[in-house]
Amino acid sequence: MTDVRVPKLNNNDTQYVLVEWVAKDGQTVRAGEPLAVLETSKAAEEIVSEAGGVLGHHLPEGADCEPGQVIARLFVTEEERTPPAREHAREAPSAGPETPADPGEPVITAPARALMDELGIGPERVRGLGKKIIRRSDIEELSPAAGPALTAVPQAHRERAEPPVPEEHGEAERATDLPLSRAQQRAAAVVELSHRTIPAAYTVMKVDVGAALAAGRALTRSLRTLVGLPELLVAAVGSLHGRFPLFFASPVDARTVRLPAAAHVGVTFDVGKGLVIPVVRDASARSLEDVSRDLMTYRMSAMRGDLREHDLQGANIVVTLHNEPGVVLAVPIIFPGHACALSLAAPQQEVVPDGAGGFAVREVVYLGVAFDHRIVNGRDAVLFLDALRTALASPEALASPGSSAKDGGTA
Repeated sequence: MTDVRVPKLNNNDTQYVLVEWVAKDGQTVRAGEPLAVLETSKAAEEIVSEAGGVLGHHLPEGADCEPGQVIARLFVTEEERTPPAREHAREAPSAGPETPADPGEPVITAPARALMDELGIGPERVRGLGKKIIRRSDIEELSPAAGPALTAVPQAHRERAEPPVPEEHGEAERATDLPLSRAQQRAAAVVELSHRTIPAAYTVMKVDVGAALAAGRALTRSLRTLVGLPELLVAAVGSLHGRFPLFFASPVDARTVRLPAAAHVGVTFDVGKGLVIPVVRDASARSLEDVSRDLMTYRMSAMRGDLREHDLQGANIVVTLHNEPGVVLAVPIIFPGHACALSLAAPQQEVVPDGAGGFAVREVVYLGVAFDHRIVNGRDAVLFLDALRTALASPEALASPGSSAKDGGTA
């Protein structure tokens, strides 16, 4: 008999959700075959079998589980599996979600049920989500912060959350305390740690991106994959790894930094399901087409919600995208363990003299870098941004592996 235990998937979460059993209870599986899908705060991860045998489920779909916890066992024969499997089925309700009597009803995890009770969300609204398994994050999307359509917060919760309000002020000035979601609490912890431990500075540069945008449109047609400013910028950042290694470094202690062998560029995506940062690995050795296809794959995975933990790990520099029209400037957070983070704002049109007594319109962006001032000096930040500006002004070099900015001089 072999235990199937929950692996440690990341450093942020202490609890995951068993979203789906890929292999059925009683199914004979081989080593390397997928068994189940676990969901963390940011991604879904497939768990594979380390050995062969007859699978006996220990937890139902929708149950919460922790790293190291036994969620199933592999038996040599079906006869060996059957008695323990019945025992596990009796134990499962105490560790997992409430299982509905009606097979058509969604499975609601215990944390989700608790938040439903707290916020006064009825089962009819949960059914409207059209999901097989309802997790706490689904209920958080129905919270007051997510929109005006939420059922009213129960009176008992309001009285517990609010200080007394003088009668003359009326109901309009009543307020309700709303707990932050787990995802927001994790984000707050990262931001707090960054501000507390990293002496950050910020430099921004205006970049003419007319040539880059035109080249991106042409490359999109020729390569048959989306090439825009994010793709060009990621390729440009990777190309500068050899010239500016400190921008990819990790602090070891007060006197030492670690220089990575390759540029692993994280890129922020937020498609309405929370911020995720998938990683383009070894960007300095990848072609622009490779970078573009990686980002397209990540973009689609983020929309479907099936990014894996492996997709989100290993970045040593991050590019934050702020593409919403009208966003001129954004100061990124430096992630703990990194030396810097870049921000790319939305393109803006600017009227400039054309040199012949008239005027012309050009498209510009503000490209910024926040950097750990213990590791990177201000002059180096300017040189780094200027090298990126030069690369974006000559995007054809980025499209040709081997002739990119990494072959230039030293900073």
